[in-house]
Amino acid sequence: MLEELTQLWGVSGRERRVSDYIIDQVMPYADEIKRDAMGNVIALKKGSGEKKKKIMTAAHMDEIGLSVVKILDNGLLLVKKVGGVSPYIAYMNRVQFANGVTGCVSNNKNIQDIKPNEIDQLYIDIGAKDKEEAAKYIHIGDCASFLGEYTKLVGDNVMSKAFDDRSACYIQIEALKQLEDVYHDVYFVFTVQEEVGLFGSTTSAESIHPDLGIAIDITGSFDIPGDDFGNPVLGKGAAIKINDSSVICDELMTRALIDCAKEDKIPYQLDALRAGGTDAGAINKSNGGVKVLGISIPTRYAHTPHSIINLEDVKACTRLLTDFVQKPLNIVTEEIIK
Repeated sequence: MLEELTQLWGVSGRERRVSDYIIDQVMPYADEIKRDAMGNVIALKKGSGEKKKKIMTAAHMDEIGLSVVKILDNGLLLVKKVGGVSPYIAYMNRVQFANGVTGCVSNNKNIQDIKPNEIDQLYIDIGAKDKEEAAKYIHIGDCASFLGEYTKLVGDNVMSKAFDDRSACYIQIEALKQLEDVYHDVYFVFTVQEEVGLFGSTTSAESIHPDLGIAIDITGSFDIPGDDFGNPVLGKGAAIKINDSSVICDELMTRALIDCAKEDKIPYQLDALRAGGTDAGAINKSNGGVKVLGISIPTRYAHTPHSIINLEDVKACTRLLTDFVQKPLNIVTEEIIK
């Protein structure tokens, strides 16, 4: 299932194929399922506790890509980025449109002369001889995702496109499958448009009004040359988020998450990320404010078609999420002082 999830086409704002697949997977296990106006899939596992509250977990379905802004007379396609796309990483990679048309990304000048933000120097070549032929297949606004097949590497490592965040979608599906009796109501939310501004988690959190939010996403694996400013690494377990540039996770609930990992002998590592953010940032600021946590999968080469994760880390994240949401957690949402 992890392989199938990564290979689905689903650029931000165009996640329908991914959500259809996920709905099929969770159908036998959720008590309620809905797809809202934004496209978020919300699968509810009802709790049985007398003083139950609402836990919202979030994993985003969308992936980064490119969107066509102009078709040139020679048939080449000028593009803008959808999400965090680097021109250096996009260069000479293959992309595919929703209708199956495939192309190669190139640029208007030497790659050495392109600046990090100069996405407007890129174009996609689909092999069309001129504008008229290209327009038979591609329209303005059409999006392309990067091609990157799911490949097993040595050890327990695998490589693919879209581990950000299909690996987390997989974790949520597996956690829902394994849940039996839960105390609190648990809303497994598969969000849209995270890569372009956390839009899906913003609206779904406003709708659910959770008492606790848990974002499941990737983080860095800081064990490769030139990228060592961080703690998580491949193969050392689930990364428990302390903070990033968008959120500071709740101190007491984070301690409870760490205690859960210790008690259940789940390998874990701590993550204080200097940049980036997840759906936790939007959930945290929703309504009157929500306590949030983060469980992350260490990942090498994020936002490329060839990112690498460790399957044992995925198992650790799944176990941690499953065990934690089954506990009768003491979720304090408000303290009346006087």
